[in-house]
Amino acid sequence: MVRRVFGALVACASLGLLLSTCTRGEDEAPRPSEAASQPTALGPAAPNASELTSERSSDAATDASTRAQQQAKSAGPAACPEDMLLVEGDFCPEALQICKSHHAEYSADHSTSERCLQFHKPSRCLSKERLRMRFCVDRYEWPNKKGEKPLVLVQWTEAKHACERIGKRLCDESEWLFACEGEEMLPHVYGYSRDATKCQIDRPYRRREKALKRYDACMKDPECKRLFDKIDQREPAGTFDQCISPFGAYDMNGGVNEWVHVPERKYPLRSGLKGGWWGPVRNRCRPTVLFHKEDDWGYEAGFRCCKAAAAPTP
Repeated sequence: MVRRVFGALVACASLGLLLSTCTRGEDEAPRPSEAASQPTALGPAAPNASELTSERSSDAATDASTRAQQQAKSAGPAACPEDMLLVEGDFCPEALQICKSHHAEYSADHSTSERCLQFHKPSRCLSKERLRMRFCVDRYEWPNKKGEKPLVLVQWTEAKHACERIGKRLCDESEWLFACEGEEMLPHVYGYSRDATKCQIDRPYRRREKALKRYDACMKDPECKRLFDKIDQREPAGTFDQCISPFGAYDMNGGVNEWVHVPERKYPLRSGLKGGWWGPVRNRCRPTVLFHKEDDWGYEAGFRCCKAAAAPTP
């Protein structure tokens, strides 16, 4: 399942310069499976594939939701399913984000999680061209229902199959990133200053005692469930009404890590984790944790789905 790997942090560049997407991260590391594929809350099991004060106003959440609704309406009523949001605009593949100040813990010891408290505003696009993107993204983490806790203890492979079974797909890394940061390339969904009151971040770390089974199997095992309940700090989807991306998606920073598909990589490394979780970790849009394999899982790892948007109304 998971063990703490804050020492595995890699800053994308020195002197607080954060370039493009990180290739490693300090998030919890799911442990590879030691047994055959188990049934999960996703249905039949997939095959076992061996961020101080905000820079944005207190109305940010309402503004983001309103923008998303207006955008979807202008694109036609069928652009995305009712449980999804339209993400449309020009994406910057490589961005410069400069950190002005770090958390005292990191300043004292660079082997701990690199938590930036304040970024220079604005971010700057370093790419020669931006990429036009248009797609749909789930409003909440799976099971994509307000008031329900996100599913965890799920493999990348299972997440991929779960999305596909309902006519969606696991979000590509760049799609997830654009849905999180928007055209402004916000370091955090709510702006340039780290704020633990807006998203579920910086909760005290609780050490896992032993490996956990995948979700359904763990919930059926009294001892596994007892151990899971001791470390689980998930909150129901929609609890943090300011933790909303520029397109209206909830909980893309903090909450749980989210599995994404990394197109340029091959099996068993097509898996990435984005957004960070509830612990004292980076919790930003840009970084991607890439060292977890497709059949790993963790008590803080979940996902959301994406889907191609319908063609805009002429």
